[in-house]
Amino acid sequence: MSLLSANVLPLRCFSSSAINVLKIGDILRQARIFTNEDVLEYSKVSHDSNPMHFDSELARNAGFEDRLVQGMLVAALFPRIISSHFPGAVYVSQSLNFKLPVYIGDKVAGVVQAISLKENKKRYIVKFKTSCFRNDEILVLDGEAMAILPTLAVEQVHSME
Repeated sequence: MSLLSANVLPLRCFSSSAINVLKIGDILRQARIFTNEDVLEYSKVSHDSNPMHFDSELARNAGFEDRLVQGMLVAALFPRIISSHFPGAVYVSQSLNFKLPVYIGDKVAGVVQAISLKENKKRYIVKFKTSCFRNDEILVLDGEAMAILPTLAVEQVHSME
């Protein structure tokens, strides 16, 4: 298993073991640990200055264990998983249901499962069930994504640094 970066581990599960062609039911997964630097950099790009991400005391007074990782930063695992396995993929839509908070230092696994495939003009429209799990067991986020893939051949994950 190769590391994408110090914080990201790719994991792949396929129903078709001999041929890496995406089929309904197949799962792609990547895990990462969200750091303080991730939260700071995301806040710079997104202009999300919510103090829940920066002030531990405020977050605890609001009923949380500590500072929160931005939900959209966590959800960014989904397009990363899809595009890293299908270069040239076009992300079309995403629904999100935020279930529980993610805290700085948490290991979060993003999981996408193909639930429908449709060929259209030599491209493939794929609907994915999307989920994120904290510490591999606690559901923190779920939804569905739709992407247009240039192929159903699943590529090896390459470093995205």
